[in-house]
Amino acid sequence: MKEILFHVIQNKTLEKIVLSKSVNKEILKAKCRLVEIKGKVCLQIETFYSDNKVFQKNVDLDIATSEIESLFTTTFRQMNVFSTSGNAEIKFSKKGKLLISDKVKRNVAETVKIVHNNEKQYILSNNSPIDFLVELGVQDKTGRVYDKKTSKFRQINRFLEFIKDIENQIIYGDELYIMDLCCGKSYLSFAVYYYFSKIKNLKVEMDCVDLKKDVIDFCNSVCQKLNYTGLNFIHGDVNLFTPRKTPNLTVSLHACDVATDIVLLKGIESNSKVIMSTPCCHHELNGQLKKANKSTDVLLQHSILKQKLADALTDSLRCKALEIKGYSVNAVELIDPEETPKNVLIRAVKKPTINQEEIEKYKKEYTDTCELFSVKPYMYDKIIK
Repeated sequence: MKEILFHVIQNKTLEKIVLSKSVNKEILKAKCRLVEIKGKVCLQIETFYSDNKVFQKNVDLDIATSEIESLFTTTFRQMNVFSTSGNAEIKFSKKGKLLISDKVKRNVAETVKIVHNNEKQYILSNNSPIDFLVELGVQDKTGRVYDKKTSKFRQINRFLEFIKDIENQIIYGDELYIMDLCCGKSYLSFAVYYYFSKIKNLKVEMDCVDLKKDVIDFCNSVCQKLNYTGLNFIHGDVNLFTPRKTPNLTVSLHACDVATDIVLLKGIESNSKVIMSTPCCHHELNGQLKKANKSTDVLLQHSILKQKLADALTDSLRCKALEIKGYSVNAVELIDPEETPKNVLIRAVKKPTINQEEIEKYKKEYTDTCELFSVKPYMYDKIIK
């Protein structure tokens, strides 16, 4: 193990190292890469925690090997090394035996391009043109992102990063079926299709549904121009849409108010393996919140704080509804709130087994919260049966 790490680090052929299967529940994984800081190359270690925090540590190359070794032997049970000279997998068996699959060539290989620490690496490149981004007016023909579309470019890349983190939960079988409901202008639709079909080289069928006929017609014309044969835009009501089969993934970006609930219900009813949705405005519960309970009156005195409460309450109940229906759920920040206040992403993964006792507990939490605030969300009747 030490010899492999030393070789790829010192010869600067290392692309990345991924440490996984943590023995510490608070730590999800760690990623390592070579970066340049103030003209000096070092190893950057990013550790990802379950509370969505990420900590960075930069170490000199002369101690980088021992640093990774220590991290692996104390915290993780698997390490994957990717380099221009080949890859390696190092892991502990269930009995604690160290297993090494070493395909790293020891002859001289091409060194990696070492980026400056401040240079953001996007899944969709901002250095070269991507056909759909050019057609949708995000990039010019040279690949430069237009200034007014910078936030949108970062937003869809961030969404793809969250998909990439759990893609092993999405990809199964010979073909992916994906739904984008209330797809709107469809930046995300094209991005998700491009990621799985062009970057991951998978066969993808993707249905995108929206009520705006002009938008649907435009998107279909772009698909035809780019020969995106698996990407289908459908004009219609999401409520009336019937998925062709069980979706691997259901996505939605900024479906307004209860449209997000409609999307979530459609994902649940179709037994979607993964559901990822970023809510938009939250008018429904804001209109229901009234000063009727002394326990909550203080939260409703100021309209701006009442709206923030409605936002948090709506999305919290949505997360709980997904848990009731057998999903493991987390709510994360999609993008910097300075760029858009609509920055919450709800990500749900279907659990392989259902614990009925746990479901009943979630139902009680849901109904108790609704009773406390005297509200009845759009999803209530279909969640509490």
